[in-house]
Amino acid sequence: MDFFIIFYSFILGLLIGSFLNVVGLRVPLGKSIVKPRSACTTCKRTLTATDLIPVISFLFFGGKCKTCGEKISIMYPTVELLTGLLYAYAAYSIGIEWELLAAFLLISLGMVIIVTDISYMLIPNKILLFFAIVIIPIRVLSPLTPWWDAIVGAIVGFVLLYFVAVVSKGGMGGGDVKLFAVLGLFLGLKGVLLTFFLSTFIGAVFGIIGLISGKIKRKQAIPFGPYIIVASLIAYFFGEQMIMWYIEQFFSKG
Repeated sequence: MDFFIIFYSFILGLLIGSFLNVVGLRVPLGKSIVKPRSACTTCKRTLTATDLIPVISFLFFGGKCKTCGEKISIMYPTVELLTGLLYAYAAYSIGIEWELLAAFLLISLGMVIIVTDISYMLIPNKILLFFAIVIIPIRVLSPLTPWWDAIVGAIVGFVLLYFVAVVSKGGMGGGDVKLFAVLGLFLGLKGVLLTFFLSTFIGAVFGIIGLISGKIKRKQAIPFGPYIIVASLIAYFFGEQMIMWYIEQFFSKG
């Protein structure tokens, strides 16, 4: 893989990550993602080009607004850097193929969901619908094997999470249910099932850590979307290897 393509993907990811922050913070509030221009939430100063350089501006100004000195959320540079790194890894592992667009879309969806769920404990329908519509033509150009696997994955993802939501009596939000349906279009049946098991495991681990540390109280509602996103990205990039490893271990013991 040409280093230039990987580097370009990293820079592209940084820039898109900055935009995804805006999308994640504005869409749940019904605000335009275009106007008004970004501004400091404290002093209301409109941000200039020097304030908006992904990651670099945050580091250069010490994580504070250069006018009023108010601290800037670490979420901004984190989302930017993660998007850049994941875009670069996608380019490295996939190469210049139609599937790379699917990977970029999945990463972008994930970053937006992390922002919305952490900030508002909400996964907006508008965001899910947008990514569902955009991934369909890409799945035509870069189909899973077999081609109908994406459709089955979406149906199973929705039904599985809907069942969990009913059984848990609201313990799983409607946004999570619809998110799994969209992820099924990206991952297919095996991928969405692996995402379910991984997200449950990751959520349980962090939940136990939170309870022990006292940062989470019993029956406290916590955003589950970030765990689903982490699990879906693991399943997307490493799912086949994980499944093959499990099968080998299972049959070797048999």
